[in-house]
Amino acid sequence: MANNADIAPSAPFSTGPSDIVIVPLAAVALAVRKLVRALLTALVHLIDWLFPILLQVMRFPLFTMRILGDGLAWLAKGVVRFLPIGGTRRAAWRERIGEAWTWLRGKISYKAFEEWLHHAFENGMAWVFRTCKALTPRGALLVLTGAILWLPISFGVATGMHAILFAKALTWPAWMQLLHPVATVIAKSKLLVLPVYPAAWPQARQHPFVHGLIRAWVWFANRYLVRKAGWRYRQMEHAASAGADAWHHTAAYIGLTRIWRGMFAAINSAAAWTSATMWALAAGTVALLVKVPLIGGIVQRYADHYHIANRAPAEPLSERTRDFFARWSVKFTAEYYEAKEREASAKARPSA
Repeated sequence: MANNADIAPSAPFSTGPSDIVIVPLAAVALAVRKLVRALLTALVHLIDWLFPILLQVMRFPLFTMRILGDGLAWLAKGVVRFLPIGGTRRAAWRERIGEAWTWLRGKISYKAFEEWLHHAFENGMAWVFRTCKALTPRGALLVLTGAILWLPISFGVATGMHAILFAKALTWPAWMQLLHPVATVIAKSKLLVLPVYPAAWPQARQHPFVHGLIRAWVWFANRYLVRKAGWRYRQMEHAASAGADAWHHTAAYIGLTRIWRGMFAAINSAAAWTSATMWALAAGTVALLVKVPLIGGIVQRYADHYHIANRAPAEPLSERTRDFFARWSVKFTAEYYEAKEREASAKARPSA
């Protein structure tokens, strides 16, 4: 099937005075869309480049906590060794300490945190869907309106608090700066209302007000000028696609494509040389620190840990995000939780 951009749109709209306004608006809309898409693409590539660095930064505190825990567990076993208790009881205490730390050590990992977050999110979403399912259409509409209004309100309140705290940093008491985390929590609270939209919409759309909005939108979309504006936009999109193809062929013909690829190859070579140089310096520093009597063992454990962790190349964040949404997008549908309720009811009947 051919791409929509490759097919010249055709519709019975003739040129008229309205095009004086419609054509510039369609051009601006197309330019804004292309710009936003380019910025998002650049942001994805930038995050993909920074993700391995951030991954290393995240590994450091987790592994540090494990090393500190190993030391504390070893110290606790040493203390138990000198307690005035029986040998059997002492061995049982030491074994219990080892088992408790082994269990806790398995929880100090990014994978364990992600799994816990997954279950917590699913349980919270299930509660939201059950609660919104029992609402009346009017109540669901009020809940949905509140969730929509909270997005700009939380953004404005958090931004205003940060700005005021920064402006009054020299005049207000120092403890007032502790309100920055409060402002951050208010800003991040937008994520807590995300489950409300898919959960409350099935009930809210039964309200007469929502039916009126849908009819008004259909009426507006069927107006002549609106349909003509959409047609002009598709015409410009097709022309822009054809122009981009012509530019690519021209650039390849005159050699600009080879120059562009050469520039990127040079940048990648410089980045690879910088990475190899920094890695060699870090390896030399670690080799020197390993010889220090007191900290040599800890440094060696850090080096072994990062050597094992870096054997497999880090997956780009865009791929991880795509996998994340593939696994979690189903959590935003009412059908998923209705199926879970039916499964739980089916399991409960035989036991009852």
